[in-house]
Amino acid sequence: MHRRHFLQWLGATVVGLSASTSTLPSYAPTADISAPVNATPVPPPALSPPSNPTLPPVPTAVAAQAVTADSQRDKTTSAVICLPIVVAQAVTAAFQRVIVIGAGMAGLAAAQRLSQRGIKPLVLEARDRIGGRLWTSNKWPDAPMDLGASWIHGVDGNPIMTLAQTVGAKMATTYYESTIGYGSQGQVLSDAQEAQIERLDKAITQALKAAQKRDDDQSIQTVIEKALNWAKLSLEEQQLVSFILNGKFEQEYAGSIGELSAHWYDDDAAFKGDDALFLAGYGAIAGYLAQGLDIKTNSPVRQIEWKTAKDRVSVTTDSATYVAEKVLVTLPLGVLKRSAVMFKPALPAQKQKAIEALKMGVLNKCYLRFPKVFWQAKYDWMEYVAPNAGEWVEWVSFARPTGLPILLGFNAANIGQSIEALSDEKIVASAMQTLRTIFGRNTPDPIDYQITRWSSDPFAGGSYSFNPVGAVPEMRDHLAKSLDDVLYFAGEAASRQYFGTVHGAYLSGVKAADEILKTA
Repeated sequence: MHRRHFLQWLGATVVGLSASTSTLPSYAPTADISAPVNATPVPPPALSPPSNPTLPPVPTAVAAQAVTADSQRDKTTSAVICLPIVVAQAVTAAFQRVIVIGAGMAGLAAAQRLSQRGIKPLVLEARDRIGGRLWTSNKWPDAPMDLGASWIHGVDGNPIMTLAQTVGAKMATTYYESTIGYGSQGQVLSDAQEAQIERLDKAITQALKAAQKRDDDQSIQTVIEKALNWAKLSLEEQQLVSFILNGKFEQEYAGSIGELSAHWYDDDAAFKGDDALFLAGYGAIAGYLAQGLDIKTNSPVRQIEWKTAKDRVSVTTDSATYVAEKVLVTLPLGVLKRSAVMFKPALPAQKQKAIEALKMGVLNKCYLRFPKVFWQAKYDWMEYVAPNAGEWVEWVSFARPTGLPILLGFNAANIGQSIEALSDEKIVASAMQTLRTIFGRNTPDPIDYQITRWSSDPFAGGSYSFNPVGAVPEMRDHLAKSLDDVLYFAGEAASRQYFGTVHGAYLSGVKAADEILKTA
């Protein structure tokens, strides 16, 4: 089970409620969504990697866990922009022993591992930057903000914590116990309301435990509707149930409760310990791992031909065709699902089924910077029982860890995806409506903001993967399985134990690199 922060204070009641509804609400933003999708934030300047060229080895126990263990999600962020597959008339580049496709965490970890063992791979990255879904924005010089992953979830034995200590990254710990909750009209939740949430949460937990003992799989939403007799709940109870489900499942796994598998949503493992926040940004880790590597950015791969003469693999980008002995694919699941890369021949049916069945979730961020702190700065987390289920439920305050007047609001799953169609101005206005409900009409306007749209990102297609109804854990093994000792796969979605996390992507990359080394 995951450490959800709202469970540390347990509870909520809401005043001013009216009629009930017959089904769990479909999560959609209240604002108009007819506006066109805006571009993603301007990329930060290029990273300057630390000077130390030696990476720490992956601890044996950690490497073993990646293979044998059964984490919390890294909160990063489908109206996906599909790119046509155009195989260009490209020049043939020099022969490579190994090509790694993707300079996200899995690709960088694998490439660095190979480099340390004497194989210098070529890394092809579609973006104009490294890091993938690790993306530190330096728009605010005094406050680097992570637009993708932000936390190390569970610092004890976590390989990302080892890397952070090696690079001397400044860290701060945020505590789920440090949470304040607000009702739908902005009132601080009372003891009676907390007791009501505790009762409902226990009922939800029991219902899901019972569902996991049945043969047939159902969505979390279906299970809870039946178990709690949703249609007979008062609107107050319905809002509280939706609040729990959004915080405990949708914000955690990035998938909607209507899709998340009651059997397999939590079939993962976790490192113990606190959660650590990078004060200067997660990008330092990507920059560190990139040291000494041959990385070609602005090189989206269009085609991979993996059964050629002489057991070579041909990789075609917009500008060149590369030939290698072995190729490691670390593309996000969202990119694989859109068939943005043509595989010749087509991938085996088992792997295609895994790509189709597993799903990509959405967790988007909205950073708001204010002229001053107007909220209770002693709390790290704020939670809101939203009248519109799932909208602006979770907030993080940067006031205590950084001393700066910055709030971060999250939107997950259906809300997170739908809100991407709004203009920046409408997203900020929607967030401010929630904050003014809580803190009053005199709440100041933000002086600046930063917003993500991970579902619309053509090189991500979402934030991280989850297990929906119809998928089983073995499919992640199928996704990770190599083909003919020439084509390999890695990434958070290929990590059965740590899917949806930075450390899952890292360990998956290291595992794939070690597999390549055995046959190189």
